[in-house]
Amino acid sequence: MMTISLAIVEGFQEEIEKKVVGFGSHIQITNYQSKGMLESKGINRNRAAYAEIRAIEGVEHVQAYAYKGAILQANETNYGAVLKGVSYDYNWDFFTQYLTAGKRLNPDSQQVDQGVILSEHIANKLQLEVGDDLLIYFAQQPARLRKLQVKGLYNTGLGEMDEQIILIDLAHIQKINGWDEEIVGGLEVLINDLDDIASLNEQVYQKVDYDLSTHPITDTRPDIFNWLELQDVNVIIIISLLVLVCGIDMISALLILILEKSKLIGILKAIGAKNKSIRKVFIYHAAYLIIAGLVIGNFLGIGLSLLQENFGFMRLPKEAYFIDQVPIKLNFGKLLLLNLGTLAACLLMLLIPSNIVASISPVKTLRFD
Repeated sequence: MMTISLAIVEGFQEEIEKKVVGFGSHIQITNYQSKGMLESKGINRNRAAYAEIRAIEGVEHVQAYAYKGAILQANETNYGAVLKGVSYDYNWDFFTQYLTAGKRLNPDSQQVDQGVILSEHIANKLQLEVGDDLLIYFAQQPARLRKLQVKGLYNTGLGEMDEQIILIDLAHIQKINGWDEEIVGGLEVLINDLDDIASLNEQVYQKVDYDLSTHPITDTRPDIFNWLELQDVNVIIIISLLVLVCGIDMISALLILILEKSKLIGILKAIGAKNKSIRKVFIYHAAYLIIAGLVIGNFLGIGLSLLQENFGFMRLPKEAYFIDQVPIKLNFGKLLLLNLGTLAACLLMLLIPSNIVASISPVKTLRFD
């Protein structure tokens, strides 16, 4: 149970982090005057500092983007959404795995892609399929309109983002805003390890110009990451309770062993064995039982985890958990520490009941027999 609990929490955290980062990257570089996801204030994508940012150790990729609020219309239905403009340097690894129909955009500097990628949620609301036309209205002065074609559908299960994000060629937003091709809404920085985000954000901030700001995903989405941190507390509580149960079981087993072997204890004391030596015998035997239990438990726990990881037979409601099956991540380093910690805790708990050996009188045990 400890193995499965740890694997599920690790897998759950990793899956949710991937989805949140997939929509917004690890670190965003924006103008101070940008208005979040509704409107981006343009910055030049070719500043000299950006080459230095790409060279920072731990930075995997840097890509341009821009946000713009819009109203979608199709089949006499209106829907408010946020357009995310992506460019030729966009990393499609995340969205490719969640595409359920159609194909991804192909923005480049030679030809503007006339397609959009919608979530299945938005497509169902507007009764759209791949290949259908979509009208996009931009609420500005003067009002602007674009007629584009649905090129692909995605479904990440991250309800809040699926309900509002649409991918579009960045060139459309540049033209609507009157920007030239070097002006973008901001830059997204992808890093190799989320655990390094604080130090890398500080390094990126030191590189950017005075009119720009950096925003780590842990600050822009504190609701999600605080929630994920609570899962660590949950697994600690679960494992602590299970270790306590294991310790109580082993105490019971040790007491039974001592009572069953009281005659042997009496004989050993009669021939000169010390209490300390006799206690060691029972603790060593208990340690053998604990290790055997750990081996069997790991075999069952890792086996079930691998079955779930490969076949996904345990399902979850996607609307509640953002994923449709129980995620698994086996971290063998943490599993090793878990096993060692469980062994140490159980052995420490056995020191107290093993003191009962000292109270057994060889005269009484031998006379009773």
